[in-house]
Amino acid sequence: MSATAEVRLWEIVEEAARAVTDDTGRFRKGDLESEVRQRLTDTDLEAHVQAAALDKLAHGLVRGFGERRSPNPRRRSGMFHPQGILKLGSGIWVWMELATPTDLLEWGRLSTRNLAQVARAEADRQDYVAERLDAFRIHDGLLLGQLERIVFGYVHDQDDDPDFGTDEE
Repeated sequence: MSATAEVRLWEIVEEAARAVTDDTGRFRKGDLESEVRQRLTDTDLEAHVQAAALDKLAHGLVRGFGERRSPNPRRRSGMFHPQGILKLGSGIWVWMELATPTDLLEWGRLSTRNLAQVARAEADRQDYVAERLDAFRIHDGLLLGQLERIVFGYVHDQDDDPDFGTDEE
């Protein structure tokens, strides 16, 4: 997927998000999905942008397939299912039915590593929330953007990429 196609797709999503945002700054995910779908079908997209959209669709479907087939500890019959999938890292997946002891060990290690990363990210998120809520108590009537600029000194960097969660499996 070309970088220009990727940029154009994110522009389409950004434009759609702005279009479905209400006066309070809120929008519904379902409305955004509908608007993006409409823009992708109504717009005369260049072939490389269409290909990038198809790549994203395939990626999302495959990710969803893996998530649906991932072992679920809350399943009544237990975590094993012959059509389940263990994700081993580096894009390698194995059907549970055919997993070896080494596969199971690697899956367990990866799960532990992921849990540690999620715990660190959640701790950072909760620290951020607590700090901002304390500041809101002192500076009543501000919105978060105002609070960030006035109290925490946020200055917009034009070169700062707004796409923060771009990690892909």
